[in-house]
Amino acid sequence: MPESPWWALVPAGSIVIVVFGIEAAPDSAEALTWLALVAVPPLAAFALGWIVHGTAPSWAWVALPLFALAWAAEGSLAGETAAALLSGLSCVALGWLLTCVVEARWLRFGIYAMAAIDAALIAADLLQGPSGVLSAAAPGELPRLQVLEFGSARMGFGDAFVAATAGCLLAARRDAQLRAAALVAILALGFDLLFFVLDTLPATVPVAVALALVARLDSAGVPDQGDEVDRGEPGDGEPDAEP
Repeated sequence: MPESPWWALVPAGSIVIVVFGIEAAPDSAEALTWLALVAVPPLAAFALGWIVHGTAPSWAWVALPLFALAWAAEGSLAGETAAALLSGLSCVALGWLLTCVVEARWLRFGIYAMAAIDAALIAADLLQGPSGVLSAAAPGELPRLQVLEFGSARMGFGDAFVAATAGCLLAARRDAQLRAAALVAILALGFDLLFFVLDTLPATVPVAVALALVARLDSAGVPDQGDEVDRGEPGDGEPDAEP
């Protein structure tokens, strides 16, 4: 795919299309859950075999037992963990592909835009209904891979996608990536206190704020290497591609 700043609209565009698409046609949630079932396992295998640092192509086969566990133990902690790993790894693959076609500065703005839209939709009570419909959709007796859930806790696929994209965006600099991860953890823990008064929170916001803070720290004292995302072939042995 050719590089273009327009690809930076994918994060924000995806949430708008999904929310208003399900609002207009609730049955589209069924199509999305089947799309996730078909697309997530191979994307997770791609991430395991060629993107995640320290792995090898043979690791791609790990996606098969993860899927089997998610199916056989659906509803249990083990099954939910396996399903979440598959969905999370597929987000890493999608995030890596996005960094290959968008300059870092544009992709950062795309993540900021998605967080702002996510927060606005929740504040206007426009996201909760479609999100509930999508989360409840199931491809028969097969695993639901369009949502990450542990017991009563639930995170949308788009939230994980933004976090994975931010990680891939900072993969050229391990120190910045670790700082961002620590900031996301701290901000998310503080942000989660709002659950005492709210039922739904935009999980994209801590990621966007952490990304902005890292960019600010870089511009203040560390040379900005955020645009040096490795866009070479995955699995080429270079450490730059680690998400």
